[in-house]
Amino acid sequence: MTSNYRLQKLGVLIIAIMSCVTLYAQKDTNKIKAQIALGVNSPSQSGFVTGFESKSLNFPTVNLGVQYMFKRQLGAKLDFGFNRFSNGDNSLEFKTNYTRVNAQLVFDPTESLGFLPQRIGIVTHAGPGYSFVKPLGNYGTNNISFLNVMAGLEIHYALTQRMSIYADTSYILGFGKDFEPETEGFGSFNGSLLTITFGVSFSISGCQYCD
Repeated sequence: MTSNYRLQKLGVLIIAIMSCVTLYAQKDTNKIKAQIALGVNSPSQSGFVTGFESKSLNFPTVNLGVQYMFKRQLGAKLDFGFNRFSNGDNSLEFKTNYTRVNAQLVFDPTESLGFLPQRIGIVTHAGPGYSFVKPLGNYGTNNISFLNVMAGLEIHYALTQRMSIYADTSYILGFGKDFEPETEGFGSFNGSLLTITFGVSFSISGCQYCD
């Protein structure tokens, strides 16, 4: 009896230790993540001067980011976005590069949403940043930069503890000044931008016990 009792206690202790290790490993994989995504963008037409208009959907949009979670549900990320858009059918010809850098708070409400399937997660993000607009070709001197505020929603599907694929829809509200004179706005842009991207999020904090 004594031997069996000791074995039972040892078994409980081992299970408890393994549970703690597993929980630690899961937190570790979620702590620091890198993200890369590719997609399309749609600029607000009010951001262009008369005679210029972009396509409704433009390719590419490229987003790169690093995310750090302070707690299981709350964190922050620093991310970079590159976008290119070009003229529509009824516009003067142009191409423009739109680059941004944003520092954002991240909120993950997945655990409190009990109706979600096991591998599905939802993450929201929002924060201030700075936008850099560079027209190409004939209008290359009309560069501008301005503050922005970005907000978005990500839907993740977990492939492993280390990696998930996700879709992100974000809106970048621009605070660019009016173009005075109007010629400074030829090929340039001072408005807001909608982006839709698909990407991969993966742990860079390490996990000794992950698959």
